[in-house]
Amino acid sequence: MKDLFGREVSNLRISVTQRCNLDCLYCHREGQPSIGAGVDHVVVSRHVSVEVGADPVEMSAEDIEKIASVGAKLGIKKVKITGGEPLLRKDIVEIVSRLSKIVEEVSLVTNGMLLERLAGELKSAGLSRVNISLDSFDPDNYKKIVGGESLPKTVRGVKAAHDAGLTPVKLNMVVMRGINSSEIWKMLDFARNSNAILQLIELETTKQGVDEELYRKYHYDLSGVEGKLKKMAKKVVERDVNRRKKYILRNGDGMAEVEVVKPMHNTEFCGACTRIRLTSDGKLKPCLLRNDNLVDILTPLRGGASEGELKNIFRKAVVLREPYWH
Repeated sequence: MKDLFGREVSNLRISVTQRCNLDCLYCHREGQPSIGAGVDHVVVSRHVSVEVGADPVEMSAEDIEKIASVGAKLGIKKVKITGGEPLLRKDIVEIVSRLSKIVEEVSLVTNGMLLERLAGELKSAGLSRVNISLDSFDPDNYKKIVGGESLPKTVRGVKAAHDAGLTPVKLNMVVMRGINSSEIWKMLDFARNSNAILQLIELETTKQGVDEELYRKYHYDLSGVEGKLKKMAKKVVERDVNRRKKYILRNGDGMAEVEVVKPMHNTEFCGACTRIRLTSDGKLKPCLLRNDNLVDILTPLRGGASEGELKNIFRKAVVLREPYWH
């Protein structure tokens, strides 16, 4: 599948839930606008909550398998499972097992709190690797960012992921000015010692100014850090995904790998995008930062749509893709 800008679509990000056991300051919920009614006034992010009511609509493991299977027949090769916190799904191992039989690679983004218990099962089910959100080692900073005190669990989750072979383990650090921006080099040491890749991520907003106050207060330009990494690097690799740079450098007695993710006002980032998203309530989402062009695929699926009809729904969503920054 290619969109109207010639970009091949080969990656599918599937949000399997909007529920989460943390409350991260920067959470964008994979760009999902709402989750419907929730349970016990669940806080989805510091900017969005839902009232008591029926459970949020979530695709079943079978729904996810069927939609991913249609995507795979159209060229989807890799799936990344996201949330919310995907490990809150009681059937997450089953979901991984179903997906691993369809595509070449299944990976997962997690806050790591439940990974110590599940890493081995997930690997056996076919999970290839994980991205673990880890923004700070300072207990006060960590709590300020994520709204909880789960740092020890997350650190144990990093080790469990490596021991289980969910490699390469990537550590996602959203860098925030005045909170954790002074911890970058400490995080680099931890990544090297944990045999992990550090992924430095700039805080982002949208053209419409969503979370603009948060962005203005905490955005930290990674250009200076990237300049230092370039000078220190023994090797620089440009990844196909979003043309992002990976810096391989000597760190202490070993080597470390750092990726820098700068999505804001970055035409290369959008120009090389190969992703399409599937929201937890079953809508194909052509772009993370837009909510005006979602395409419902779950309702037709549950209504008995044929494979051909579902393929056309996929194609429609792909046609709606366009670079957000251009």
